[in-house]
Amino acid sequence: MSATRYTYLGPEGTFTEVALRTLPEAATRELVPLASVPAALDAVREGEASGAFVPIENSVEGAVTATSDELASGTPLMIYREVLLPIAFALLVRPGTTLDDIKTVTSHPVAQPQVRRWIAANLPHARWESAASNADGARLVQEGRFDGAFAGEFAAPIYGLDPLVSDIHDAQNAATRFVLVGRPGRVSSPTGSDKTSMVVWLPDDHPGALLELLQEFAVRGVNLMRIESRPTGEGLGNYCFLIDCEGHLAERRVSEALMGLKRICPQVRFLGSYPRADRQAATYQRPGTSDTDFTDAADWLSRCLDGRGEI
Repeated sequence: MSATRYTYLGPEGTFTEVALRTLPEAATRELVPLASVPAALDAVREGEASGAFVPIENSVEGAVTATSDELASGTPLMIYREVLLPIAFALLVRPGTTLDDIKTVTSHPVAQPQVRRWIAANLPHARWESAASNADGARLVQEGRFDGAFAGEFAAPIYGLDPLVSDIHDAQNAATRFVLVGRPGRVSSPTGSDKTSMVVWLPDDHPGALLELLQEFAVRGVNLMRIESRPTGEGLGNYCFLIDCEGHLAERRVSEALMGLKRICPQVRFLGSYPRADRQAATYQRPGTSDTDFTDAADWLSRCLDGRGEI
């Protein structure tokens, strides 16, 4: 395995690359752009890179399904870091192009919902087609296949384009979450501001099945930050759930919740415990759910077994 190589969703000039370069270790790694999220992750699975950096969630469009599906299937991988990047687009065009000249536009599919209203107001007759990434859309404009691409303004000089309009976004404070993924290994130490991710499969389809899953978190005071259903590919109605929760696997409330899931679910895939990008600690911890509370309860149970319960 190349311990000095990170792959990422390319080509050069993507928001993914910009987010990746915010990691201190990126300065000492060979950063290799690949054409798709599966390609970036497969390079890690096959030992060609030690890490892959990919988008996983957008505040406007929601989950990046290519990443979710890859993490839920195939050889297991683990998340080690996350980065949040504010997102605003520029309309990149070949020099000399005006708004009236634009008949076709392109970008990554996740970008479209973030600029849809702007397009309707400013380019109502333009035809949209998706590209593999925002930067790939810029490359297609450079080649003359489209008139404009919505991408980061920083991509303009890479592809010899001009930013005709900058700071385009339908939603204020839009952001994308990216994750650094590697092969499974030891979990880093808790920081006090952590997140744990997993994939869970329901045992069967019956009334209350999802409620039973959620109760494993609720009774232990574990706050869920995201839950997303994805089809398993085994027929309509068969789903798995990708879950992010507050806390670290080393915390008793989190570890016992995962053990509870493992008891009732046919499969639980642990995706990692890692520092939260926003550095926010849990805002509320329910009484009785701290590590001390779990330890005290276990000690009390041991005393009961020895006949010393109330000592």
